[in-house]
Amino acid sequence: MSNRFLRRLSLGLATLAGLLGAQAADAVTAPVLVVEVDSGKVLYAQGATDPWYPASITKLMTTYVALDLVRQGKVSLDSMITISAAAAAEPPSKMGFKPGTQLTLDNALKIIMVKSANDVAFAIGETLGGTVDGFADMMNETARKIGMRESRWYNPNGLPDPRQWTSARDMAVLGRALLRDFPDSHDLFSISAIQFGRSVMANHNGLLGRYAGVDGMKTGFICAGGFNVVASANRNGRRILTIVMGSPSARERDLKAADLFDYGFGQSAGWTAQTLDAMPASSIGAPPDMRPYICDRKKPMPIDEGPGAIAGAADSAGAQFLGAAGLSSSALTLATLNGAAARNRTLPPRAPLQPILVWIGRDPAEGQIMLNEQAEAEKAAAASSRTAKLEAAKAKREAALEAAKQKRAAALEAKAQAKSEAKSQGKAKPAVAGGVPRSASAYTAVDASGMPEAKHTPAHTKPATTATQKGGKPAPAKPTSAKVTPAKPTAKAKPGGAKSAAKSSATKSSAAKSAATADE
Repeated sequence: MSNRFLRRLSLGLATLAGLLGAQAADAVTAPVLVVEVDSGKVLYAQGATDPWYPASITKLMTTYVALDLVRQGKVSLDSMITISAAAAAEPPSKMGFKPGTQLTLDNALKIIMVKSANDVAFAIGETLGGTVDGFADMMNETARKIGMRESRWYNPNGLPDPRQWTSARDMAVLGRALLRDFPDSHDLFSISAIQFGRSVMANHNGLLGRYAGVDGMKTGFICAGGFNVVASANRNGRRILTIVMGSPSARERDLKAADLFDYGFGQSAGWTAQTLDAMPASSIGAPPDMRPYICDRKKPMPIDEGPGAIAGAADSAGAQFLGAAGLSSSALTLATLNGAAARNRTLPPRAPLQPILVWIGRDPAEGQIMLNEQAEAEKAAAASSRTAKLEAAKAKREAALEAAKQKRAAALEAKAQAKSEAKSQGKAKPAVAGGVPRSASAYTAVDASGMPEAKHTPAHTKPATTATQKGGKPAPAKPTSAKVTPAKPTAKAKPGGAKSAAKSSATKSSAAKSAATADE
């Protein structure tokens, strides 16, 4: 028994070891990268050239192409961007502009950097590239020109597309190019909030106004790629870029980036430090799909704004899926851990927002006129909708009343018909059992229960002589059921009785003759 138990235990341990080995082989490393902007030297890298889904950090590429067209003189920041029906149909995050709405390229770029509006980014691509595919071609051409190697672009807003991916290294190359090639547009990446009409929308970048020195650039989130950020910070004239990808929440992403900034500013790039251009290509052929680990159906959908929730603990499925390198530096070790290390940590409160005004149309006055027209149109549409609903409700009530009226009329008609049928059936009722038949004569006797049946008297039989009273008169008939009382003795005969008796005898003789004649 003991040997059998040991064999089973050994088999179970071997199976468990195989499963753990397979799980470790399947684990991926969430890309992180810290690079010095001026020199392009790498201060820290982890999975930096692995392919990854970019999400809304794609809008940095869209912005570079747009600013490059402005630099070439092909368009200007005052060029009008038109919201098409296709752009208006893009899913959130979005501004919700109606088809036909126009705004300047300058305002459009501010909106996509702060609000990360997918509809506006789509409209930029359509307007500047002729079509979204045409603009994607411009994105890919520009990416190759500035030294991006792992990126492939298919849309200008970063909405999910399995063909569109990038790498932490390529996003660092893009960030450096934006800061280097468009120095007059640095403020575009550090706007804390925008104001459109009465609405104020804060930047999704949770590091702005919360980590000292952070001055841009862009965040992004989709379920397949997790929470990403390309962030820049400046201390004492030294600028560092930090890229974090695949975090399970916005809060954890921000904490990791803050820890990486702390580490980067504490390091000096020596002459032997690796550069972005010298980083080796990845051996991974395609980005991992993070959806099962980021967007758990049992939990609320994560959002790319606000503090967010820390997703799971260190031993959760997500933590097991994401590998982490253990480093000697406590700050970096903390930055590369998942969930548990960040559970009880938070960044300082955000500094007060300083909204930048944006508008539709060519200037704020025209934009206000357009907003008023849209407000009036929406008001009229709402009134029309209310009127239509009231009319529909009235028609419904009238239909219900008419139906009830018809139902009552039908019920009354059915009741009257039933009454008429009952009356007709009452007139044609058959004779009741035991009653007098309609063909019976009024003189027909009805046999009574318990009465003896009358006997038939043959014709040749003479009728019985009727009893006579005193004086020769016939005595009245008595009921058969009555008790026969014995006749009382007659009184003494009066004088003249002989004459009466003779007369009575003569009468009887005459009656007998008549009866005999009747029988014959």
